[in-house]
Amino acid sequence: MSTSTKQKVTFWEFFQNLGKTFMLPVALLSFSGIMMGIGSSLSSEHVIQLIPFLNHTVFQLIFTWMSKIGSFGFTYLPVMFAIAIPLGLARENKGVAAFAGFVGFVIMNLATNFVLQQKGLVTNAGIVDPSNKEISSILGILSIDTGIIGSMISGIIVYLLHERFHTIRLPDALAFFGGNRFVPIITAIVLGLVGLIIPTIWPYFASIIGLLGKLIHSTGVFGPMIFGSGERLLLPIGLHHILLAIVRFSDVGGTLDVCGHTYSGALTIFQAELSCSTVSHFSESATRFLAQGKMPSFLGGLPGAALAMYVCAKPQLRHKVKGLLISGVVACMIGGTTEPLEFLFLFVSPLLYVIHAILTGLGYTVMEVLGVTIGNTDGTLIDLVVFGVLHGTATKWYLVPVVAAVWFVIYFLIFRYIIIRFNIKTPGRDSDNAATASTTAATNGKSGYDCAAILAALGGAENIESLDNCITRLRLSIKDMSLIDDNALKANRAIGIVRLNEHGLQVVIGPQVQSVKDELAALMAKK
Repeated sequence: MSTSTKQKVTFWEFFQNLGKTFMLPVALLSFSGIMMGIGSSLSSEHVIQLIPFLNHTVFQLIFTWMSKIGSFGFTYLPVMFAIAIPLGLARENKGVAAFAGFVGFVIMNLATNFVLQQKGLVTNAGIVDPSNKEISSILGILSIDTGIIGSMISGIIVYLLHERFHTIRLPDALAFFGGNRFVPIITAIVLGLVGLIIPTIWPYFASIIGLLGKLIHSTGVFGPMIFGSGERLLLPIGLHHILLAIVRFSDVGGTLDVCGHTYSGALTIFQAELSCSTVSHFSESATRFLAQGKMPSFLGGLPGAALAMYVCAKPQLRHKVKGLLISGVVACMIGGTTEPLEFLFLFVSPLLYVIHAILTGLGYTVMEVLGVTIGNTDGTLIDLVVFGVLHGTATKWYLVPVVAAVWFVIYFLIFRYIIIRFNIKTPGRDSDNAATASTTAATNGKSGYDCAAILAALGGAENIESLDNCITRLRLSIKDMSLIDDNALKANRAIGIVRLNEHGLQVVIGPQVQSVKDELAALMAKK
């Protein structure tokens, strides 16, 4: 939802919005990974030995089908990001931006292919030197494999072109090509030129990425800790998605040969091993940055923090905070969504959040030292079962509950001590934020939230320039920040309010944020 008046997007806001655009393909990747994990694990020899009837032809065809459709997200990963970035960043005519994203990505690679042919590195028959690992087939085009970085470059350029030209007016003789139709045209020209310089500039990008990867890996077992803690510390400002994408899909997350092909990025390597029938054990070098590192904090630590907040609440208010804390624990352990719990203590005690970030990073290191090898993205019970238990004891999944139990105790003791020692106002500690924990607010729609009251607390529809959301937060551009009523938002179950600058606002809602956003948009359309 946006108005005709556009506010200038700051550098900081741009990167926050860029990180948000990654969520669409990453959500599909998470689903694809689960499909591949179930399909590959239930067709593996050790599972068939335990459950012989799974060896039936019908079951094996189903498992093969699951693995096949699950591979989609990883086979077409670069083009998905190239489409998702302009789609997510564009304020208007998002469909045109997405279409232009596909056009730009393909043409950029076609132009690169043209240069490679002129240099004699590729022919219509294939790659001249098969040992050249930089060249690969991308959507059937022999081009330089720029991975997620190339997708980001293409997507950002398309977004900028879309914002500049989607309303362009051409002379009457060329009017048919004006407006939205001009966007893919100018995209084809500009990305065609960008593709010409990719073979020249890419070695420099690759060198920088390689150095970052070497820097992280040179820290040994502390590399995952730096990554895990950094990701948590970036989460409140919405920049963690960029760090995740770089480690998961570029050389920073490692490079490994799997089944005769070279793969870069921790998640890409893991999924390649998952789909390779000859791989019997996942590599620790890839999983060290993946789901296993989150499990101590997600399955043990944050539930321990929730119990500490419950115990520290006033006895007469515990029944009010119980539902909020339980729903947060379920969202964390099953869905991998931690913000409903983290934002309960982030704003009242940054110290607790820093401790949480350090312990999360330490969990990554402990999992690596113990030799646990569980991949995927979320660190949930689903990941533990699908990518740990179902793949046998070689993953050392049985150590996860032990470490999670230790983390539960550590979090509980630290949180309980700090909350009481410094009188931290976590939910149920005073009458004001008891309202925040209440789940009895009036409701108007499927979201279960009083969206009319939330809209009023935001200063009304006329005070909102743009409205969007990520996994747990409303992301808004506000005309007059002084009209925002924090207490009213919290009384209507907002978990937290983040002011980015004089116009940028984020309201942390939780897992139902998409429904809240849709209902707010509907209310604004009626004004």
